[in-house]
Amino acid sequence: MIPEGGVITAQFYDIESGRMDLEIRGGGDAHEQFDIPIHRDGGIQDMLAEAQRPDRRFDYVICESIDRTARYTYYGTRIEHLLKQAGIPLLAADEPFQLTSPDGRKPKVATQLLTRRVKQSIAEFYVVDLLEKSWDGFAVHTEAGYNVGKACYGYRAKHVPHPVPAKRAKGEKKTLLEPDPAQKPAVQRIFQLRIEKRLGYEDIATRLNADLASYPPPVPVDPTRAVGCWTYSNVRDVLTNPKYTGHMVWNRRARKTGRNRLNPIQEWVWSAQPVHEPLVSLEDWIAAQNVSGHRFGSRSGNNTNINHPDTKRSYLLRTYLFCDLCGRRMNGKTRRALAYYVCAPKKAYIPEGHPTGGSFFVREDALIDKLNEFLSHHVFGHYRRALLADRMRDLDEEARHEREQRITALKREIDDIEQRRKRAIHHLELFDEPDAELIRDINERRAQLRHRQVQLKEQLAEAEEAIAQTPNPDLIDLLPVGQVDVAQLPEDTARNLFEALRLKMHYNKTANTVRCEIDLTAHSITTAQDASNAAILPFPRTSPETEAGTPNEDPSPESAPVPILVVPPAGLEPAT
Repeated sequence: MIPEGGVITAQFYDIESGRMDLEIRGGGDAHEQFDIPIHRDGGIQDMLAEAQRPDRRFDYVICESIDRTARYTYYGTRIEHLLKQAGIPLLAADEPFQLTSPDGRKPKVATQLLTRRVKQSIAEFYVVDLLEKSWDGFAVHTEAGYNVGKACYGYRAKHVPHPVPAKRAKGEKKTLLEPDPAQKPAVQRIFQLRIEKRLGYEDIATRLNADLASYPPPVPVDPTRAVGCWTYSNVRDVLTNPKYTGHMVWNRRARKTGRNRLNPIQEWVWSAQPVHEPLVSLEDWIAAQNVSGHRFGSRSGNNTNINHPDTKRSYLLRTYLFCDLCGRRMNGKTRRALAYYVCAPKKAYIPEGHPTGGSFFVREDALIDKLNEFLSHHVFGHYRRALLADRMRDLDEEARHEREQRITALKREIDDIEQRRKRAIHHLELFDEPDAELIRDINERRAQLRHRQVQLKEQLAEAEEAIAQTPNPDLIDLLPVGQVDVAQLPEDTARNLFEALRLKMHYNKTANTVRCEIDLTAHSITTAQDASNAAILPFPRTSPETEAGTPNEDPSPESAPVPILVVPPAGLEPAT
C-alpha cells in the first residue's frame, strides 16, 4: 500500500539472512542468480547510505512488514533509528499509518509503536524457537547415528528406512556410515604416520601419493574439481574428523553464523556411544590432535622454507628447541656461516626473567654437543637404566599399584551390581500378582543400578587407558645400545630419530643450560627402535673391567624422573 500521492523512486532489497549483522548485509550477489522482475537500486547498506545524503531520492521508506527488515529486534529498531535520525519515517504496508493528521499536527504513533514492537518480538521468538527445535532435531539425529551430508572419506553411505512411519511410507530413508574397504587403509595409514612419526600434512600426502593404488585420493562432491592426488587439506580433513572414532559428531563448524569457522570442541554434539564401526580409536584420534601443537608453525621435513626464497639452509634442531624462560620455540639464524638459534619474543610478550632486550642467541654446535652426550649416555648408553632415579621409579611403581587396585575394585563393583540387578528380577518373579507400585519400585531400582553400572564401566575404561598410556621405563631397554653423533648423520635420519624419540630441548639463557627430554610410549616404541637402529654407532668392544670403570657412565641417583628422561643441567659455552 502506497500513500495517496506517493511515488516509488527507488527499490532496495537483499537476498540474505535477516539474522546477519547489519554491517555485512547487502554485499551479497545472490540476487543475480534469480530472475526478479523488480529493479534493484541496492541493498540495505545502500539505502542507509543514501538516506544520509542531502540529494536523496526519497522522503519515506516503506517495507512489506516490519519483521522483514531484520529477524533480530535489535537490528530492526536500529534501522528504524538510523532512518529517523535522517528525518525519514519507516512505514510498513501491513500497518495503518497517517503521514499527517487532519488538523495538520504530527500524527500520533504510540499505539502503532506498541504494535510494531510486539510484532518484532514475535518474529524474533518464532525464528529462535524454530532454530532451537531444529537444533534439538539435529542433536537427536546425531545421537541416533545418522549422518548429515556426504559420507566422509573412509566410509560409504548406508541407507536405512526412515524411523518415522509416515516418512518411511513415502520411501524416505536415513543415512548411516559403514567402512569403505578401498578407503579404510588410507585413513588408518594417515593416523599411523601422524601419531608414530608426527609428520606434517604435506609429508603425509607425499607418502600417500607414492602409492595411489593402495591409497586412492578423495573425490569431491563435484568430480570435475578432483585433482587426482592427496593434498594438504585432504590429510587435514581426515585427521581432524572425529567420526573415524565410531561416534557421530555434528556442529563442528558454524556454517550459517560463523562463515564456516570451527566451533569450540565443547560445542560439538557427539553420540553418547559409537554408532558405526570405528577406523581409529578415540585415544588415537586425541593423540593425533595433540601432534598439532608440536607441529604448529614448523615443517616436518629437512627441506628449506620454500615460502622464504632467501632461506639458504635448514636447521637441524628446528621444531625441537624451546626457550626455557618463555616456552616459545626458538628459530634458526646464520651468522658468519655458523648456525644459531634465537628467541626473540615481541615486547608485549617478554616474561619476567627473560634477558634484557628480550632476544638472545645460542650456537647450534654447543647444543649438539650436549645432545650427543644425552643420547649416548642416557638413552643408548650401557647404564641408562641406572641413570633413572630410584626414588622416582618407586613412586611410579606405587602409582601403578594404586591404579591396578582401582581397576580390581571397579570390576568387583560392576559384577556386584550385575548380580543385584538379577536379584531384583528374581524377587519380582516370586510374586504371583505384583501390583503396579511394586513393579514401578523395582524398575526404578533396576534403572538406578543400570545407570551406576554405566558410570563404573566408563571409569574402568579410563583407568585401563591410563595404564596403557603411562610411559613405562622398561621401554628404554628395547632401544639398541650405542653412540650417537647427530652432526654426522644425514639430516633426515637425525630428524627421524628426534621425532621417534619425541625429543624436546629447553635452553635456559640465564643459567646457560639445556635440558633434554624424550618420551617413549607403546605407540611409538617400534618407530623409535627403527629410527635408533638407523642412527646409532655400536659401542667399541671393550673388556667388562674397562666398561665398569668408565667415569661418564657412573650411575647417579640425581638423574631425571620417570616418565620423562632428562639430562642433568650442563653448562654451555657462551655464544659469541
